[in-house]
Amino acid sequence: MTADAKQPQVNVDPDEIAKFNDIASRWWDPDGEFKPLHLLNPVRLSYISDELQGLFGKTVIDIGCGGGILAESMARSGANVTGLDMAQDSLNVARLHALEAGVTINYQQATAEQYAAEHGEQFDVVTCMEMLEHVPEPMSVIQACADLAKPGATLFFSTLNKTWKAYLLAIVGAEHVMKLVPKGTHEFSKFIRPSTLMRYLEQAGLEITDTTGLHFNPVSNSFKTGPGLDVNYIVVARKPA
Repeated sequence: MTADAKQPQVNVDPDEIAKFNDIASRWWDPDGEFKPLHLLNPVRLSYISDELQGLFGKTVIDIGCGGGILAESMARSGANVTGLDMAQDSLNVARLHALEAGVTINYQQATAEQYAAEHGEQFDVVTCMEMLEHVPEPMSVIQACADLAKPGATLFFSTLNKTWKAYLLAIVGAEHVMKLVPKGTHEFSKFIRPSTLMRYLEQAGLEITDTTGLHFNPVSNSFKTGPGLDVNYIVVARKPA
């Protein structure tokens, strides 16, 4: 293979891919390592649906779909969903679960950048949830998301704020004390401040339309949306028509 023919993977952290491949078989265990996502999913699905005034008939791409928890719930709501991830074992689990559930989803092993190069401006909705803090260059993913979106499309990004509160809750609390997720799931250095994320979105040519915090209540063991972006948060953007 010539140097020109070689296609290196860009903007992928091999350690992150290996981390999720190692626990891929437990994606759909509601009491396993991905329990927080199972608790969070109804809240984020409801928020996305409300922002869009329904998902039915929308063409959606879910960037960093993992085992398909969000992608499958959006498909069940009537969306035509494509899911992208680089962890092959996670995608295998997602495909099998969708098959067993009788839900049609187009799962692809590709980076957002790779897929955008061939499928630009094809999607009404782009979701990139709990993914930006796992890649070396978040701005590159955001630009790819903008490229995938049709003019007038809505985009959803969620991540963790770079605050001490987020460190204490997401790493010390969730990983070490409550053991809700495996140790090493998050790296504080990769957390992203809302101001930084919003700047990236504007640099990609997107218009910010809404923000909300995602708040976990350990007493009720549930999430809710609301004011305050100091830990988990969502930013909604629109691609100008």
